[in-house]
Amino acid sequence: MEMLSRWELGILDFIQNHIKCDFLDWFFPTITKLADSGIFWILLAVIFLFFKKTRKTGLMMSAALVFGLVVGNLTLKPLIARIRPYDLNPDAILLIDRLHDFSFPSGHTLSSFEGATVLMIRDKRFGIPAMVIAVCIALSRLYLYVHYPTDVLVGAILGTLFGFLAVAMVNAIEKKIQNKNA
Repeated sequence: MEMLSRWELGILDFIQNHIKCDFLDWFFPTITKLADSGIFWILLAVIFLFFKKTRKTGLMMSAALVFGLVVGNLTLKPLIARIRPYDLNPDAILLIDRLHDFSFPSGHTLSSFEGATVLMIRDKRFGIPAMVIAVCIALSRLYLYVHYPTDVLVGAILGTLFGFLAVAMVNAIEKKIQNKNA
């Protein structure tokens, strides 16, 4: 794990030394706030729940977010207990406050890909912009030096899987209810 962390720190250092600029120093801290505690995706799911036309999408997003909370934040983070990259590199310049939880997987990336995946499956008009936002949030976690690349990669993979799982689960429940009422 130490060798992997060293390799990943090299990627983060490359970003800091070669990609860092004033615009991104503003953009990435701003966009990463959308996913603080999953707030953007939670609010979007709640809004969708209010309207009959989008209620099913809201249920799917909610289910995916719950999967991510339980598996990612409540299970994997404390189980793996991976320290943040800035804890290994005290020279890293942080543009946001230090975080008080573990690094693996990236919760911001996880919730973003859960929401974006559901939206992509349900309606590409919402899904494409949501996926662009999700990718930007994922990249922000690297740029801000708060996650290793594998944290973000696993967050994206799990988020995508939980998005598909939530869609399948809600569809299966809906079908079971319809068959029962038929």
